[in-house]
Amino acid sequence: MPSAVDDDWSDSDDEIGSEVETAVLLGIPDGVVETETDIKDAAVSRIGGHPAMLPSREPPFSSSQCKICSYPMELLVQVWCPVEDSPMDRALYIWGCSRSACQRKDGSVRAWRALRYNVEYASKLAKKLAKKQAQQKASSPIKTAPTTNPFSIQAKFTPGPFGLGDHVFGQPAPTVADPAIEDEPGEASDTESVTSESSAHSLITAMASTTIDDSPWRAAPSFPPLYLSTTSEYLPPPPKTKIPQGARIEDSADDHPNDGKDVSWAFEPYENSLEVDGVFDRFTKRVSNTGEQCLRYELKGIPLPFSSDKVFDRLFPVPPQDPLPVTKAAFKVIPAVRRSYSTASIPPCPGCKAARVFECQLMPNLINVLRASIKDEDTQKLTDEQRIKVVQEVLQKKNASNKRGMEWGTCMIFSCEKDCCLDDRGGDKECWREEFVLVQWDD
Repeated sequence: MPSAVDDDWSDSDDEIGSEVETAVLLGIPDGVVETETDIKDAAVSRIGGHPAMLPSREPPFSSSQCKICSYPMELLVQVWCPVEDSPMDRALYIWGCSRSACQRKDGSVRAWRALRYNVEYASKLAKKLAKKQAQQKASSPIKTAPTTNPFSIQAKFTPGPFGLGDHVFGQPAPTVADPAIEDEPGEASDTESVTSESSAHSLITAMASTTIDDSPWRAAPSFPPLYLSTTSEYLPPPPKTKIPQGARIEDSADDHPNDGKDVSWAFEPYENSLEVDGVFDRFTKRVSNTGEQCLRYELKGIPLPFSSDKVFDRLFPVPPQDPLPVTKAAFKVIPAVRRSYSTASIPPCPGCKAARVFECQLMPNLINVLRASIKDEDTQKLTDEQRIKVVQEVLQKKNASNKRGMEWGTCMIFSCEKDCCLDDRGGDKECWREEFVLVQWDD
């Protein structure tokens, strides 16, 4: 990967490969889910549709109910997101209420984390770890660390501290034969072997333990199901300006140094002279590189704030500052305030009391995708008479109280840092835990 910083300007900056890859995974829509097998496979990430439940016991239907109106909400996304080298299957479910009366209120978007112990993969992982420990004992004291980076295998991005595998969202695995445990080459790095096996984890079909065919979940409102595929985020390098040889750079302030006029405004960015939200401007510029993104995923990463509102102040608090001097003699220059990301205001996990960390966020384009998908489906189902009736109701402004549509700018999901697995019965083989959601609304 080319360096993000290049001292010498060149004409090759716009060539393919000059973009910088980030640690963020982007979820993008990838067509309608048509097969019943994929619909029931919890390892198939999706936009809309009905959930494929991991826990063996059906989660309570109240999990999908809006905390404002108590009506069942539509599933916005289901994300298959196992943690590297964990024996647990893992999925994230996010519901949202589209009733207009519930917009801009806490509780109209809810997220749940599901875990399920995978016996088959746990057995493979135990054998790998045992072999690793045995080889470490037999290895020479001179060899203190593997020569390869275990996180770089088959992966094109730098994972977060949780060590995510390269098959988040249930992407197809590379067509590489998985080596048998007994016949694994001795030259391969042990850590490398464990990571390769963990990457192969997604090859195990995670069929839903619970069928919702005969349950309230099947009758819940839903959007048409779409595949949610993943791709790495790439950003263009910073623009560079080629200065002609022999050119002279002049400061306009030198033209009239003693005329008493304040020309400092001339050197500020253009947007500072307007009422522009710098946070929103940064958001739109970042997202515009991949406009079709519906979800951003970076476990233990930093969310991309939508605007400078109360949520932004909560996650990026203003640091304490010394009071400004009030006398001319004590005048001093105050440097610009730099905000730092902090999750101190996020409530801890109610199960294990560990801190919560950022995991993913829903993007505005998701609303467009859901709206388009349901519009297409409704258009196909409606008769000519029904279409005329819909138009008449709109013209007469009927059903105003039942108007549907989501208005958020982004929804940020914060999950347990320890990824704890504790169910209501005190077991540790599966769990269904609600996580914390922060919503920035679209003004």
